[in-house]
This record gives sequence, C-alpha cells and structure tokens, in this order.
Amino acid sequence: MDEEIFSSSGNVFTDLGFSPDEAAILQMRADLMADLRKFIKAKELTQAKAAEILGVSQSRVSDLIRGKWEKFSLEMLITLATRAGMRISLRTAA
Repeated sequence: MDEEIFSSSGNVFTDLGFSPDEAAILQMRADLMADLRKFIKAKELTQAKAAEILGVSQSRVSDLIRGKWEKFSLEMLITLATRAGMRISLRTAA
C-alpha cells in the first residue's frame, strides 16, 4: 500500500486545514501548554503545588497535564505562563 507523503508547512494546524489565523492561535495554545507541562515536570511539582503556583484548582492543572487544550483560551494560557515566571513574547514572520 503506497501512502502519499506531504511536506509540512511548519504548522500542523495549517496542514490539517485550519485557516491561517485560527492555525496561528491553535499553535500558540499548543506551544504554551507544552511549555507549562515542561515547567511542571522540570520542577517536579505535584498537581497541588502547581495549582498553588498557577493560582488555579488542581483539576485545572490535571486538564493542562492531560492536554485538554479545548479548556484553555490563549489568554488563560498566557496568564498561567506568566504566573509560572515565564516571559511571553510574540514572534512574527515577515
């Protein structure tokens, strides 16, 4: 069985057919969630301790760790990353 291989655009959401603006937001959300999960793992935080640092409930941390991206707006993820001491910046491509 031959499978067709496609080159990536660099954004999996664009590749999946999302509009460029929606794909950009989804990519930012995915990146922030991954960074927050890495932060929690690197600091060896329990969900309870992570919740305390991030100012949310333990169940919200569980949602974050489980990758339930639909439960987090871009604004909320930026807020959580800032509370974790991360510096957030927006990169633009010309």
